[in-house]
Amino acid sequence: MKQNWIALLGRRDEPTDAVEAYCHYLGDALKVHGYGMILKRVRWDERGWASALRRLRRRARAWPKTWVLVQYTALAWSARGFPLRFLRVLKLLKAAGARVGVVYHDVEPFEGKRVIDRIRRSAQLRTMRKALRMAEAAIVTVPAEKLSWLGKDRAKPIFIPVGANLPVSTTAVSRAHHGSDGKLAVAVYGITGGEAGKREIQEMAVALQFVTQRVKNLRVNVFGRNSREAEAELQKTFKNMDVEVRVLGILTDEEVVRTLTVSDVLLFLRAPISSRRGSAIAGIACGLPVIATEGPETAPPITEAGLAMYSPQRKGDLGEVLLRVLQDEHYRTELAQRSWLAQQQYFSWSTIAATYADFFEKSTPVKKASEG
Repeated sequence: MKQNWIALLGRRDEPTDAVEAYCHYLGDALKVHGYGMILKRVRWDERGWASALRRLRRRARAWPKTWVLVQYTALAWSARGFPLRFLRVLKLLKAAGARVGVVYHDVEPFEGKRVIDRIRRSAQLRTMRKALRMAEAAIVTVPAEKLSWLGKDRAKPIFIPVGANLPVSTTAVSRAHHGSDGKLAVAVYGITGGEAGKREIQEMAVALQFVTQRVKNLRVNVFGRNSREAEAELQKTFKNMDVEVRVLGILTDEEVVRTLTVSDVLLFLRAPISSRRGSAIAGIACGLPVIATEGPETAPPITEAGLAMYSPQRKGDLGEVLLRVLQDEHYRTELAQRSWLAQQQYFSWSTIAATYADFFEKSTPVKKASEG
């Protein structure tokens, strides 16, 4: 073992913590390169900030010259998205002699037009920019040129996309996608909460209403975050449609793989697609075509995958794109193959871990002969 790295997390996300899963999968993949990853949390939400920082200070005494990769999302370090205390964490680690890296899972500040949204955005921008200056290394999960806030620091971060938090193997991604009953299956991995989720369900319903006029025996598998909470809305919306809707709730990683690999396409409606959208990359990892929209963060390598893009501004476009993917088996197979290749080349944990290992090996000072 060359050395252990520390992955430092803030408040746990519920009901699932994608950042924690990211660290576990990355840690497992790093073992091949001789690195271990130990997960630690700053439990400020349970202990209060003063107690949590005292505990961190004691722990950090054992981390001189150790890489500590602090995982940043605004809500992991503040209940309301004002993560200014995140900077105190970095300062404490540096004072203890740790080598500090920041992994930006949130790569842009939150949006919103209210006064409180603008204040929150300002706090997040200040935190993100100052953290970049304080850290010895910074990892961003979308290409740096796509980020609005970097300014003159654009050359500092290294871009490493996220992988799917799934136990995906070559066997899994190359499996046939048809269920044994012959139905074509559309997967929906996660729904946004609140009014945004209702809009997603309505958008899905309009598209499927169009598709079912031409394609019969359709199934929609809805699972992941907020799927159970949205079940009543889903059943009401699809009540009079010729489509089977299965609401599966939160699944284990293995169950997610099984559900995706018996589906024919992933419908990604929650946000424009990018290389930090783990639920979209889950579809790519399982060799599926992914229907999504383009946005400010959409750039290679995610565009190398089997994406079928639609425009929300073009009325009926989602339905037309979905219809083509489901009706044209040759096109669907071509997209699936592109996803499979993109998974191997860019989004597999072995590829991600190799990029981490190479970067941090180059960042480690070479010992002088007299020190050896």
